This record gives sequence, C-alpha cells and structure tokens, in this order.
Amino acid sequence: MGIPFSYVVRNLAARRLTTILTAGGMALVVYVFATVLMLAAGLRATLVATGQPDNVVVIRRSAQTEVQSGIDRLQAGIVESLPDIATGPGGTRLVSKEPVVLINLPKRESGKPSNVTIRGVTEAGVELRPQIRLVEGRMFRPGTAEVVAGRAIAAGFRGAGVGETLRFASRDWTVVGVVDAGRTGFDSEIWGDAEQMLQAFRRGGYSSMIFRLADPERFEAVKREIEGDPRLTLEAKREARFYADQSESLARFISILGTSISVIFSIGAIIGAMITMYASVASRTAEIGTLRALGFTRGAILVAFLVEALALGLLGGVVGLVAASFMQAVTISTTNFQTFAELAFSFALTPQIVLVSLAFALGMGFIGGFLPAARAARLPIVDALRAA
Repeated sequence: MGIPFSYVVRNLAARRLTTILTAGGMALVVYVFATVLMLAAGLRATLVATGQPDNVVVIRRSAQTEVQSGIDRLQAGIVESLPDIATGPGGTRLVSKEPVVLINLPKRESGKPSNVTIRGVTEAGVELRPQIRLVEGRMFRPGTAEVVAGRAIAAGFRGAGVGETLRFASRDWTVVGVVDAGRTGFDSEIWGDAEQMLQAFRRGGYSSMIFRLADPERFEAVKREIEGDPRLTLEAKREARFYADQSESLARFISILGTSISVIFSIGAIIGAMITMYASVASRTAEIGTLRALGFTRGAILVAFLVEALALGLLGGVVGLVAASFMQAVTISTTNFQTFAELAFSFALTPQIVLVSLAFALGMGFIGGFLPAARAARLPIVDALRAA
C-alpha cells in the first residue's frame, strides 16, 4: 500500500520556510546550469542560422575560416564556370567572390578595440543572403567607398552608425546603412563593394566564394568536382555546415566551463537538500512509527520521502528555468575563438535544455533525499512510537 501523494504535498506546505530555502538553492543552481546551456545554444543557433541550405561556401583547403583562406582569380573563374550554379531572375549567375578581412574598431562604451569582420560583397552576394534586411539608410553603391553595418556593429562600435565615417585600409568609408540579419552572424559584420575592398586592402585574390546550387541534391557531386580538380586547392561546404563549424570551439568551451561550475554549485544544493530531509525525518519520527503501525511498508516510507525530495528538486528546477527564460531578451557580444572576430548573439532556450535542466534538478533532489529516505524507512516501529 502506497502513501498518498497529498501527504507529501501537505508536508512540504507545512514546512514552508525550509521548503522555500531548499528549493531556492536548487533554483539558483538550475538557473546557472540552464543559462550556460542557453548561451552555447544561442551561439550555435546564431551561426547555424547564418547559412542557407542551398548555398555552398568554397574556401582554401584546410583553412578553418574565411580570413585564413585565399582563392586566386584563376581558381575563382574555374569555380564560377560550374554548370550547377543557379541563375537569378535577370539571368545572372548567383555566385559571389568575396574578400574577408579583420580590422580593429573601438567599442562605443569603453573605447577598447575589438576585431570586426569586413566583407566585400557583390550584388549577387546580397541576393544570396535573403535574411538581410535594410533597417536604416540605404545599401552601399558599387564602386564607391560606402559600407553598411550589421545591427550589432552599428550599436556597439564607434563610427559604425548611419552618417558616420570609419577609417581602415588607409581610406575613409561612409556608413550609409544598417542591416538586420535576423540575429545571425552577419549582424556582426560590415559590408562594402568587393572590388573596392580588394583595392583598399591590396589583395590580389578573394577569401571565399559563395554560390547557390540550381539543384540542392547535387551538392555531393559538385563537392567532388571542386575538390577533385587538380587545378584547385579548394574545398566546398554547405553554408549552414560551414557556419556551424565556426561555433564549435567557443560553444564547447562555454559548455564545459559552465557545466563544471554548475556541478560544483550543485554539491552545496545537494547538501542543503540532505540536511533538510534529515531534519524532516528527525522531526517526524513518531509520525513514521504511526505510518508503520498502520501497515505501510518500509518501501512505502522510502518512496514517500524520495518523492518529497524529488518534489523539492522539481520545484527548484521550474523556478530556475522560469528565471533563466528571461535571459532570452539579453544579447551579448564576445570574441569567437574560431574566427577571432566580434560576434553578437542571444541566449536560446530550447526544449532539450528544459528537459536536461529538469533532469539535473531531479537528480539533485534524488541524491540529496536518498540517504534520509533510507534512514526513515529503516526506523524500527517500536523505537519510532516511543519517540511520541
């Protein structure tokens, strides 16, 4: 015969202060744990969303980033002539040859310099990124020293707002527009005309190429054609996969560091839960004896106290997740270990994070409550009734 769940709930309600303090400690740990996972998930989501499923990025073989890559004009011409490249409404081939460079710009608030990505694009390059939306000013004119800034760059760096002037590559560049890239990595870039960027940075070739496939199912065949051509030292990746790879190092570091901190904090929460449950057993010795005299088994007593500890953990987990959910409104900016460029991204709460966080909270409750529950179940009936 099992003890009713309402009995467990009434016991938690009767000890409001200890219940609130114990669940609050667990909630703080779950908050830290969930926030760390949300940070890593937000970073991955930002970079994965940067890529389009039918776009292909071509970079130099073994290069990890576009900044490390180099494609000369002869190789670019070979790739540009591939028959699998899609064409736009006007019959133009949807391929963009782009130089990508890192420069230092001072932040608006602190004045401290940080790396910012400068990308030279073509008209096709803009068309290949449908998530780009002009929110202020206008798009740069080809052949001029005009640039547009991503939303995060315009807000976070001096000289990057509409009407302001940036100086890099020994030239002054006028910011004529701000673009919103839908919280993708392009929000953290500055765009200008590709040929103007090549001249300003004195580059003889490009950093990368991007093109759209006429048939997305043909990716593997196109990849083999590019990587098997003896004239080319290039590799091709789906754009979504390429940008997902850019997040791996930083996301892994955040996850490992945050999880380690959460585990250390959880030890304190487990000890708190254990003390609370031991105190509960000590104060309810006569009650436990009465339950045993009424015919409830040791197993039923064990389960009842375990359920009480799990309920504490679940309460703390729910409160911690609710608090962590408000972090989705926060956008932070940091340096990506992979590209060494500034990247702005937001916290992201996913169903997987919710489940993992609740499991973490229940685990703390179970570990903290098992020994006290076992002690309650082992109490002899006679000794327990004498305590009354």
